[in-house]
Amino acid sequence: MMIFVLITVRVFNISVKAHDYYKKILDNKTDIEVLGLSAPRGRILDKNGNVLVDNIGINTIVYNKNKLTKKEEIELAYILADNLSKIKEGNDFELKKFYLAKNDDGNNLIRKREYELYNERKLTNSELNKMKYERVSDKELKKFSIRDKRAAKIYYLMNKGYSYDKKIILKNVSDEEFAKVIEMNLKGITGELSWIRKYNYKDTLKDIFGNIGSISLENKEHYNNGNYKLTDTVGISALEYQYDKYLQGKKAVYKLNGNGKLSKIKESKRGNDIYLSIDINMENGINEIIKKQIINGKKMANTKYYNGSYVLVLDSKTGKIVAMSGERLLDNSLDNFIDSSFNIFNSSFTPGSVVKGASMTVGYQNNLIDIGKNIKDSCVKLYLNPEKCSYKSLGYIDDITALKTSSNYYQFLLAIKSTGNSYKYNMKLDVSPDNFNLYRNTFKEYGLGNITGIDLPNEPTGLKGKKIAGDLLLNLSIGQYDTYTILELAQYMNTIANNGERYKLNLVDHIEDENHNIVYKYEKEILNKINLDEYYYGRIKEGFRQVLFLGTGYGYTNTKYNPAGKTGTSESFLDIDNDGVNDVKTITSTYAMFAPYDNPKYTIVVVSPNIGYYKDNTGYMAYINRFISDEITTLIFDKY
Repeated sequence: MMIFVLITVRVFNISVKAHDYYKKILDNKTDIEVLGLSAPRGRILDKNGNVLVDNIGINTIVYNKNKLTKKEEIELAYILADNLSKIKEGNDFELKKFYLAKNDDGNNLIRKREYELYNERKLTNSELNKMKYERVSDKELKKFSIRDKRAAKIYYLMNKGYSYDKKIILKNVSDEEFAKVIEMNLKGITGELSWIRKYNYKDTLKDIFGNIGSISLENKEHYNNGNYKLTDTVGISALEYQYDKYLQGKKAVYKLNGNGKLSKIKESKRGNDIYLSIDINMENGINEIIKKQIINGKKMANTKYYNGSYVLVLDSKTGKIVAMSGERLLDNSLDNFIDSSFNIFNSSFTPGSVVKGASMTVGYQNNLIDIGKNIKDSCVKLYLNPEKCSYKSLGYIDDITALKTSSNYYQFLLAIKSTGNSYKYNMKLDVSPDNFNLYRNTFKEYGLGNITGIDLPNEPTGLKGKKIAGDLLLNLSIGQYDTYTILELAQYMNTIANNGERYKLNLVDHIEDENHNIVYKYEKEILNKINLDEYYYGRIKEGFRQVLFLGTGYGYTNTKYNPAGKTGTSESFLDIDNDGVNDVKTITSTYAMFAPYDNPKYTIVVVSPNIGYYKDNTGYMAYINRFISDEITTLIFDKY
């Protein structure tokens, strides 16, 4: 027990008494180097050098503690309160601190006996200060005018932290007020520039660029490497967070002189510039096409719940992202759009038949397909389940024409064979997690249900269905069960374009310092190679080529570009009244392609959610996705 008491006393001495002692020593030192407020961050540019994100300096009023007395600081706080219109009122904590400062530090609030206990070392200085603070009554605070409350906020900011720290009183001060305060030549007050982000293309890709702000509890560990102060402005999301160590500038350095003033000994330095693989001109062109087609689409039947579309463009040979476009209509005025490109990263969709190239891979890898054998398209009927069919009767099909015509029946038979069974009408199909994993493991090799490796933090991977049942295995094989992000769908299609080589997706091409020296360069990274002979990839790609020349994707991309790809249609659900219950069954259209077929240059995915909905058990689907796809692929392949 005695040991515990001794330890407690020691900890108290270190944490309470020693803190005040060392703080006083630091406050009185005159050989301290002080960092400036902030430094301009590196810029973010597109592949052609167009500046997307820049810095602008904002007027900032700063207090450098200059051995002013408490009375002088209070007077200074009132002067600033009278001349800085944007100063807010202090909160209760700050008001009480100001009251104590104005009233002899609240010494009249401590009783004689309490002072005696303090002198007998039975009460600490901290305990006395706590008593003073708690004894400031609400009645006294109500006497404060708005001017008093604003001065209280300033006084608190003037005394926050160590005395030698630069104290930011107010940012983004108007030119008029800034000049007025500086011309007053107030002791300890200086005007400086601090830096905020400027977005040269308004909201385009803004969420992809990310935000900057203070170090929070959530990202404290990320920045806990000795190079940051908790008061620093840092990247807190997306690219700003991912590449903060490159973007972070170096602050100016000041030295605290013997007279209490600061003198600059080193200028601030801007951070490194990040060059993206994005082409902002292509991006803007795609955005305009999407907006136009949304407006046209809203005039079509059954588009009540349709409000936006997404387009992702990759450099097929590297996996670099060239455009990442998303537009969403906020209301029915047809002119209120917001950039929703971040949904390409963080939202997932049921893709439908687009995934059938991966499903065919399962068939080829496991010897489930008789190459070139024709079968008649039909329906599958499992025990206690309704019939499952293709969208129409497709006649005789083999593995290539099954892709061309998007036969569900062909995929259903493969899924049943993958369990070791042969299809029989009204059969019971017992399945296990292993049967689902056979598909999901191959899908993952393509990037479906897997991270793409994109250089953004906390990449999601879509949703995996939890139930295990025979009919759900069939659904999985045609893209009607698990959900995938648009990034995953693009990586999957790009893997087919590259005969099974899965490339990491990337936004940053390279990074340059202020002298244009390259300090980082992205090199193509192959995440894995799928174990499938190129002969079979030839059949998948031929099936996808026929989709766009003669099949379900005819009209989505002009055939002069020699494209290959796949369309997909899926059912999804909306909770329109936010009560946690899905109310409306809708239709989502997906398209993924690459071109040219024999030497791919671009890989493109277009997703349009909720382009139709089911009403009276019938669902009409507006062909919005086809119009978007046709126009954007013409733009991309003709102009870029």
